[in-house]
Order: sequence, then C-alpha cells, then structure tokens
Amino acid sequence: MLLVVDAGNTNIVFGVYDGDSLIATWRMATQQNKTADEIGSFLLELMRRWNIEKEQIDDIIIASVVPSIMYPLEHCMRKYLEKNALIVNETMDLGIKVQLDSPKEVGADRLVNAAVAYELYGGPLVIIDFGTATTFCAVDSSGNYLGGAICPGIKVSVNALYQNAAKLPLIELVQPQEVIGRNTVAAMQSGVILGYTGQVEYLTKKFKEQIGEAKVIATGGLARMIASDTDAIDVVDPQLTLKGLHLLYRKNAAK
Repeated sequence: MLLVVDAGNTNIVFGVYDGDSLIATWRMATQQNKTADEIGSFLLELMRRWNIEKEQIDDIIIASVVPSIMYPLEHCMRKYLEKNALIVNETMDLGIKVQLDSPKEVGADRLVNAAVAYELYGGPLVIIDFGTATTFCAVDSSGNYLGGAICPGIKVSVNALYQNAAKLPLIELVQPQEVIGRNTVAAMQSGVILGYTGQVEYLTKKFKEQIGEAKVIATGGLARMIASDTDAIDVVDPQLTLKGLHLLYRKNAAK
C-alpha cells in the first residue's frame, strides 16, 4: 500500500492506495506546532479504524507547501511507519516541463495537479485549485507548465471581511438564491460566491487567449459549488492532488 500526503496551508490530507484504488482518506488541521508524535497518533488511530496495519504501508510520498511542517511530518513517517518518504519537488520526473523563471518557487501541490491533469487529459489545460489560495495553472499542448495566477481563497476572503469590517458577520458559504442580496448575509454570499465565479470565467477566458482552447479542471473543497453556476469548468475532481501523488510515486519510486 502507498500512503500519499498532501500538506496544505489549511489541512493535511492523507490517502491510502491499494494498487490503483484509493481506499481511505483522512484530513487533519495544519498546525505548525504539531509534533511528530501528535501526527503519528492521529494517523495510526485512523489506520486502525480502517483495518490498515502499519506494516501494510510499503511507501510514502509527500507534497507540502508548508516548510515548517516538513520536519515533524517526515520524522513521524520514520518513527511510526519506519519509512523515508519521497518528497515532491521540481527536479523529479513530473511528465511535464516547468517553464518558470524560478521553478523552485512553485508550490508542490500545483506541480502535482498539473502533472496528473496532463496525464489524464492532455493539453492545453487550465487547472484551478480552490484551497487556502485559489490557484490557476496553465499547461500547453506540449506539456509545458507555463505558470498561472494566485488569488486569495474564498474562505480567506470571507474571514478577512469578518475580521476587518465591524458590521459584517462570518457567513456560511452557500450558493445565493439571487445576485441582489436583500440582507447583509445574502449580499455577502452573492459577492463572494458569484464574484469568485466571475473571477473563474474571466481568468479562464484570458488564459485561453494565451494558450488556445483548453480543458478546465477544478479541484478543492468549493470546486463543485463554483462549477454548478458556470460553464467555464469542464471537470471537477476532488481527489486530483491525491491521484497526482500516486502518479508521481509510480514515475519516480525506482529512480
């Protein structure tokens, strides 16, 4: 079995592959003061509940955008699973070519998503990840990763309004019934959800002007909500990053 780990700014997502089948996923909040023992206790308890023995984990691959979590995360894998993890970086075989001014700067999650999306769908592609940040990535027809755009995430924007505007509440993120909100909560839901939908439509349009007609793939927690109100998104795949980690492990494990 393969343990895949996607360490993001908000959550660390763990997945277990048995061959090509994703048989379990779990998530924990990303807290930079978490110790290896806390992560290990969380992971082993959930594995126990899914009847997965630690001896069944043959290998581990990690993609992280949080440098400070890497030491406890890697130490946890060595201490509790007795394995050294393969770490995603821009120098490994991605199946795509990173055409950036400074390839080391690109987030590992963006590389993983672009690699698996190109493997599954070919190019040109626009990949949108609705996470702590909303990221847009472009891959051309030749498999060149060209870069993209980074925007504040939807939840980050909502929290900023709540924290910085005295009369604005913290709202539930649900699809608004109409664009003209008749109260503060409805107006905020319209501005945030429909505003982000407009952002997706505009940026994908501008991306396509540069790379040509492209398939648009979306992932992340709020991808389905945004996709439900626009034709700009062709495919929603909530497990895109975990699939990408599985792919990159297969490409790089023997190297």
